Amino acid sequence: MIYPHIDPVAFRIFSWPVHWYGIMYLIGFVGGWGVLSLRLRSSSRGFHQDQLSDIVFFAMIGAILGGRLGYMLFYDWRVLFSDPLIIFQVWKGGMSFHGGILGVMAGMLFCARKMHKPFLALTDFIAPAVPIGLGAGRIGNFINSELWGRVTNVPWGMIFPNGGPLPRHPSQLYEFFLEGVVLFLTLWIYSRKPRPLGAVSGLFALLYGLFRCFIEFFREPDIQIGYLAFGWVTEGQLLSLPLIAVGIFLLAWSHRKNARSVK
Repeated sequence: MIYPHIDPVAFRIFSWPVHWYGIMYLIGFVGGWGVLSLRLRSSSRGFHQDQLSDIVFFAMIGAILGGRLGYMLFYDWRVLFSDPLIIFQVWKGGMSFHGGILGVMAGMLFCARKMHKPFLALTDFIAPAVPIGLGAGRIGNFINSELWGRVTNVPWGMIFPNGGPLPRHPSQLYEFFLEGVVLFLTLWIYSRKPRPLGAVSGLFALLYGLFRCFIEFFREPDIQIGYLAFGWVTEGQLLSLPLIAVGIFLLAWSHRKNARSVK
């Protein structure tokens, strides 16, 4: 399959280019806002509509700043130190989920203190909305023809314009499906019933970590880093292991605490 060339610039406002990548982020935040609004309508969950704007605002700031800074520190720190201003060029891509989630957690910690709510109650509330942004971001990666997969001979292998002459896994679409569609549906269904504090957050962390580790077997590692060990361990897998550990811990802790409270 040949990559369907898509201009990364969706349109221009006068001479100012509006990139698809930025539009995908906007879709992610607007979609996340919609999901959280639906969650408020189905149940109060300890939050109210007036607090939603603060939650989404600080999540957005944390995701953008943390995502960009995390990418430059985790994947391209040499370029960051040689040209610090490149951190503001977000339209070129180069965002890290792992940095973004740390940024979002910092924003949610601030919100939790401001609203006098338990931190895990807030992360449980927003967790089902996060895959909307993840899925939209992966479509942005596909449009930018970046973060493509390893060379393959599967029938749906795709020749990317900047990926060489050989067909590659469209790993951006794999991530869209698992990190976006599957993760959203799982968390949405799971969170529709009352769950112990921290359980929804734990399930998010566990599933994302597992999905990301799996997809890394199909995704080409960043050229400036390559494989970290054994010819297959990648930076993305290494960064996802703590998420898996945190997810397992939160699920075990939340259900054990709930069992004790029931007794």
